Amino acid sequence: MEQHRTRSPRYGPRRGGVPLPPQGRGTGAAAVRPRYGPPSARAPRRMPNPRLTGLGCGLFCTAAMSALGFLDHLLFGGSPAVYGVLFLPVCVLTALWVRRGDLLTAPVVVPIAFAVGLLPVADSGDGTGGRLMGLVTALATEAGWLYGGTLLAGSIVIARRIKLLRRRSAAARRRPAG
Repeated sequence: MEQHRTRSPRYGPRRGGVPLPPQGRGTGAAAVRPRYGPPSARAPRRMPNPRLTGLGCGLFCTAAMSALGFLDHLLFGGSPAVYGVLFLPVCVLTALWVRRGDLLTAPVVVPIAFAVGLLPVADSGDGTGGRLMGLVTALATEAGWLYGGTLLAGSIVIARRIKLLRRRSAAARRRPAG
């Protein structure tokens, strides 16, 4: 039995007949960069700009706060003030790195991550009841950091959402009606 090809050939003419532009090394901005030397000399460094989904945003924030909670417990003996200060940059990064479609998840996952990461920091007694009571007490006494970080993430998300809506409306105005 004959097997029919389901994919177009990898090399060869394109279906539309339009040739691809030349993609050699000798043209464009790539020709200006030096070919030798350390990578930092060849290309400018950029800050990381990941785009996390809603789930990825929650996982990042929870993992970061858990790691910072354990680090705070090891280095500072479980100082809630240090944990609260470390919570704020995680809130900012979470709000900046979430993708546009999942913007509203950032202010939701931030308080959850705060509570999860607070487990090693909170004073705990014996058993499960003592640990739960220590967590509730820590959440009550550190509510200012929690509200501040959530407010910070929410305001960044709102600013990004307004920018997105303005960009969409400007693009809609540029498009001809029809």
